[in-house]
Amino acid sequence: MTSKPRQLRNFIGGQYVDPDGDTTTDIVDPSSAQVVAKAPVSSQSDVDRAYAAAAKAFETWGDTTPSERQQALLKFADAIEARADDFVRLEGENTGKPHALTASEEVPPMLDQLRFFAGAARVLEGKSAGEYMKGHTSFVRREPIGVVGQVTPWNYPMMMAMWKIAPALAAGNTIVLKPSDTTPETTLLLAELASEFLPEGTFNVITGDRETGRLLVEHPTPALVAITGSVRAGMQVAESASRDLKRVHLELGGKAPVVVFDDADLEAAVEGIAVGGYFNAGQDCTAATRVLAGPRIHDDFVDALAEYAKNEAKVGMPDDADALFGPVNNPNQVTHVGGMIDRLPDHARVAAGGRRADGLGDGYFFEPTVLAGLRQDDEQIQNEIFGPVIT
Repeated sequence: MTSKPRQLRNFIGGQYVDPDGDTTTDIVDPSSAQVVAKAPVSSQSDVDRAYAAAAKAFETWGDTTPSERQQALLKFADAIEARADDFVRLEGENTGKPHALTASEEVPPMLDQLRFFAGAARVLEGKSAGEYMKGHTSFVRREPIGVVGQVTPWNYPMMMAMWKIAPALAAGNTIVLKPSDTTPETTLLLAELASEFLPEGTFNVITGDRETGRLLVEHPTPALVAITGSVRAGMQVAESASRDLKRVHLELGGKAPVVVFDDADLEAAVEGIAVGGYFNAGQDCTAATRVLAGPRIHDDFVDALAEYAKNEAKVGMPDDADALFGPVNNPNQVTHVGGMIDRLPDHARVAAGGRRADGLGDGYFFEPTVLAGLRQDDEQIQNEIFGPVIT
């Protein structure tokens, strides 16, 4: 029996609020393809409301002392830690990730990031810049920027949110954040917990689609906009921000290479690259998905990696404690990953995997895949596949 989808709301001004419109988007559990929640597609008026709350809160939060900010953020971290199981569950329902790995590999770093920046709030310092004019002294004084607009991705929803939230708050800024339209729930919970320790409106979360993100970035209120996303999205944000000279912080896609030398420990190289490439279903800008192997070790490495993919790199459901990775995040990603494999050039081959995984229901699962024989100018080398595919 399928439970009724949860109805999500925006978090603005220290409380959950209804959106102005009725349009929603389905939040789908990638491990089952079942709708688990519905989130508002926020409109211009919702974005205006969130930025108004953040601007008002800046009058208070921006004037706090480093000590006050540190204490608030440390309490925020403790509150997250007390609700760790809820974060693991919600992250699992929005991403399909194995619960055991989320609990061990994502929650502790998220807490550490927040506590690190809580400490950093007390070591922000200016410095003398030297005597450039006779009778005058120059120095650098650090002040909060103001209101910050943020957009976060679906591959690490709560960790990527924390990377943006923590430093912005530690420096005295206020926030309007839009999480990915497929993975908003842990970010909403972060805002809910933070509201106990921060002035109303300091940390606001609005849900929505690409259009909502455009409205957030182009809004005149934020002094800085930050995004983690694709290169294309980053270019659009930079272009938009240039119109009114907003500051920008862009964390965009990558294609991480790994070099395997002829004298490498074959077994260690295979295991390290497989874990680095398949973790989180390869949905990581630092995933070890592009391998350059020496001429003498190349064939043995490909064969050994293919065997590891077939026999050791387990794809599984969120509650499978032995799973290395779960599904890809959404149907668009299924199409993208499958298309990259389908368009393999004639000079390349599938050494392992290459198909949707069997026996896991309707979820968006792919077999751990190894592609061999690709050349430097092939699209599978030049572009992010963002799936459990090592080339």
